[in-house]
Amino acid sequence: MYLMRFDMRAPEWGAATTGELYAAALEMAAWGEANGCAQIVVSEHHASPDGYLPSPLVLAAAIAGRTRSVGIQVAALVVPLHDPVRLAEDMAILDIVSGGRVGYVTAVGYRKEEYAMFGHSLSGRGARMEESLAVLRQAWTGEPFSYQGRPVHVTPKPLTPGGPMLFMGGNSAAAARRAARLGMGMMAQGADASIEQIYLDECEKLGKTAGPCMVPPPGTATSVFISKDPDRSWEELGRYLLHDAQAYAEWLGDLNMAVSKSVARSTGELRAQHGAYRILTPDEAITLAKQYGVLLLHPLCGGVPPDLAWQSLELLESKVLPALSPPEGVG
Repeated sequence: MYLMRFDMRAPEWGAATTGELYAAALEMAAWGEANGCAQIVVSEHHASPDGYLPSPLVLAAAIAGRTRSVGIQVAALVVPLHDPVRLAEDMAILDIVSGGRVGYVTAVGYRKEEYAMFGHSLSGRGARMEESLAVLRQAWTGEPFSYQGRPVHVTPKPLTPGGPMLFMGGNSAAAARRAARLGMGMMAQGADASIEQIYLDECEKLGKTAGPCMVPPPGTATSVFISKDPDRSWEELGRYLLHDAQAYAEWLGDLNMAVSKSVARSTGELRAQHGAYRILTPDEAITLAKQYGVLLLHPLCGGVPPDLAWQSLELLESKVLPALSPPEGVG
């Protein structure tokens, strides 16, 4: 099984234009559906000099229009940055046009620049998150209600009864307890195993049925590429992967909340870490997929030129996926 993620970084020094990267993402989504991709993931950040995707629902809608069955996930959707009534409408329509294929990992976010851009304060993000989630759920009933003195009536209702699937994202005890309190599943960003126990304990305390709780193991490879010649590919792709790693490291600062965080100062250091960013031979990719049950691909990571990204995907199709498929007539 494999997933593909797109966050659409396009640094000015990159070989591909923003338009070329977006066009490639849509082509890759269609290709992924035809080649057994389990899920396509899009992400959200704002005010990033490299153009990191600020409108994940728009790209998710475009992907939905190019595909028919593959699951799509917005991870993460920084809910407190949005007007919840407008968000409820957009998510309802996306649920309809996608046939109920889009799910969400919601998060409070962590960048003060983003909150300042939308006129909000980081200090109140937890309360704003809970309020917004309550508005979404009430809006999706299709019944009129009042929010902050405003009359609200969101129509049409989502195709999915009760609205699209929502998970809580994050890597803190507060996020785990919030997920339990709101009856949501939990998807952690970091490898802190205590998050799962905090979530389960809080569900038991509140008498709630626990949903799925996913905590990535330490050293999870989140940006995998496949190459017949990893040495050459590190020379070609390394600066893009390093850009992605360094951009996240700058944003996170002292926060240790993402399993993908790296403090590498060079492509050599990034490669030596053998962590989130990996360029593997087909055989190594097969071994990794069998060990963890999934490959996490990030084809355009850091603005990787589409022609180089396609080389990795073509090897996935020709060399890796056949080895992961059950023999004909089995399964």
